[in-house]
Amino acid sequence: MLFRRKLLVMLSLTVFLSVGAVALLVLTVTRRAFDRSENERTAALVTQFRREFNHQGEDVARRVEAVAATEAVIRMAAALGRTPADTGPYFELAKTLAENRQLDFLEFVESDGTIISSAELPARFGYHEDGLNALRAAAGTSAFLKRENLQDTPSLGLFAVRAAQADGQPIYIAGGRRVDKSFLAGLDAPVGTRVLLYENRGSHFTPESLLGLSDESAKSAALLQPLIDSVRQSHRESTARVDWSDDRANEEEFYAVPLEGVSTATNHDLLAILLIGNSRRAYVGLVRHIEWAALLTAGGGILLAILLSGWAAARFTRPVENLAGAAREVAAGNWDTRVDVLGYDELGQLADSFNRMTTELLNQRDRLLQAERVAAWRELARRLAHELKNPMFPLQLTVETMLRAKQQNPEQFDELFRESARTLLAEISNLKGIVDRFSEFSRMPQPRLELVQINDVVRGAVQTYQAQLSCNGESSSKAASNAAKINCEMQLDPQLQMAMLDSDLLHRAISNLVLNGIEAMPEGGVLTLRTRQESGKIAIEITDTGAGLTAEECEKIFTPYYTSKKNGTGLGLAIVQSVVSDHGGTIRVQSEKGRGTTFVIELPAVSGV
Repeated sequence: MLFRRKLLVMLSLTVFLSVGAVALLVLTVTRRAFDRSENERTAALVTQFRREFNHQGEDVARRVEAVAATEAVIRMAAALGRTPADTGPYFELAKTLAENRQLDFLEFVESDGTIISSAELPARFGYHEDGLNALRAAAGTSAFLKRENLQDTPSLGLFAVRAAQADGQPIYIAGGRRVDKSFLAGLDAPVGTRVLLYENRGSHFTPESLLGLSDESAKSAALLQPLIDSVRQSHRESTARVDWSDDRANEEEFYAVPLEGVSTATNHDLLAILLIGNSRRAYVGLVRHIEWAALLTAGGGILLAILLSGWAAARFTRPVENLAGAAREVAAGNWDTRVDVLGYDELGQLADSFNRMTTELLNQRDRLLQAERVAAWRELARRLAHELKNPMFPLQLTVETMLRAKQQNPEQFDELFRESARTLLAEISNLKGIVDRFSEFSRMPQPRLELVQINDVVRGAVQTYQAQLSCNGESSSKAASNAAKINCEMQLDPQLQMAMLDSDLLHRAISNLVLNGIEAMPEGGVLTLRTRQESGKIAIEITDTGAGLTAEECEKIFTPYYTSKKNGTGLGLAIVQSVVSDHGGTIRVQSEKGRGTTFVIELPAVSGV
């Protein structure tokens, strides 16, 4: 991956993680703060509803006290205190006073439990009140909840009991208001809060007993059943979160308060459960706002990271890319490459160091080339002196012998002159050969390229030495009859492609290698010539089974004027390497002392031919 992309990924990931961490922190802190605020608000609402509920109870108690203080009730108490008493005239009194005082329930009960008048059930006139003891205990106390059994269904009410008496026995006045939807609507609920009431009528949950839900929500009343069942079992306050739909904004946090009161059966009975619902829409909206803000911030941060990475790439990566390109130029041989120095930071120092390095390389190259030239001339002079010294000594001896013969024995001079002349001509010819070889190495011609089948060139090179070789089916009958000591094996690839090369120069190079192989096996052996093609290249292998070379000899064998032969000039393999190099190929040697030598030439093939 490029440094620019790495920088972009790093910056984007940093921004994303930073924004994500901040958003998560804000959400966590917000959730905790909101939960704490909601708990405090719920506790305040519960306190407020209890106060409001008590206020309603106090209002009911005042109304009942007002009824007990009316003149009609006082006269009724005085009249009923005398015996015999007639309760008939007071049959409608409870209904009239209930309408005047806006009470849903109102009953007058004598001290012996006989019902004098009833506003909610007039037919109970003259019947005995089963909860007489409860009435006596509640007289004068604060309001309480009570379930009143009416003709259709039981009804929950907020009651207060007061006693009115004159000279005789007291008369108990029990009045109250229904606790229903109208009663709940009269409670002052803050925005986002609503009050529900569950009337605990039976042993099982019934949706019809839940008051305050709209018609649409009544279908989902069962969602409140776990909370209601929990309070019914424990008689303790409890909380639960209710999801009315898939939308989190419709969630509500409900706080359930058990309402106990006095009934006809027991003194402490769970009559109802007050449910205070607090909407979480504000919290969900806040969370969504934070999430959107985080997404927008992250998007903006990533966009900023892209812009920043682009700027950083121009500021940091481009100089690095220029340095990399300059390094490739230097590797390709262009040592004059320079890079611009921008600034004085680390990249500027690196560019300046690179320029100083290339300058030093140029200086060292010049010094090295000069040293190589001097060394090459010295080596050439040494070689040339060595090659010329050998024939000069016989020439000197021959001339000195001729001079002595001329002075000491003139009559034999003519015969000695003829022999000395032959010796002089042979040595002069040797000197001329040495000069020609050195001249030939210095004047290697440029190859004249043409399409050539390398197998034919190999066969031609072997044909040159047919007198010394016995080849596998390709040698002449004359060679076979000579029973040559060296067997030649040719393993030529018949599918070999053609190559662009100079056949004469390649013939000369292969012939030189074949001759080396023959000279390396004076006692006989096997000379193998092999051609093959692989990876767009043509390989020529020439292997002998001679004495082989050491590792040190393999390293120096292509060096000009280096030779391990007694009469060699050290130019043969140097010429071969020059020919192969001029054709765009390579040559290498593989050898092991005592196990023969292999020369491998690799030349480019012509594709599509």
